Amino acid sequence: MVFEAVKTAFFHSPAYAVVGASKDQTKYGTKVLQWYKAREMDVTPVHPKESELEGITAVKSIEELSSPSTTSISIITPSKITLALLQKAKELNVPALWIQPGASDRDCIQFIKDNDMLPNQLLYK
Repeated sequence: MVFEAVKTAFFHSPAYAVVGASKDQTKYGTKVLQWYKAREMDVTPVHPKESELEGITAVKSIEELSSPSTTSISIITPSKITLALLQKAKELNVPALWIQPGASDRDCIQFIKDNDMLPNQLLYK
């Protein structure tokens, strides 16, 4: 039941970000970005090198989001990147995060536990 409550909160944010999308149409991160775009949701891709993805202006880091504290973030990255994102998201008071399968490791899980991110602000399956 907690998962469903967090999922509902995640999708009631006024804005979304996707970390892990790329120019590669076959990558899961790009498919997640396309999912938001197809539903006309306010989504921002986060990519360290690309200035736009899927016709949407990208930012280089979650600190550059217009309002990180009201943006739900989907994370589809290698675990080393995910850990840094979790740390920055905590600092920026990001309300909800969805870590996609394969985007975390033991260090990420330990950070999540140490910072009481489950079950209140994190979707993780």
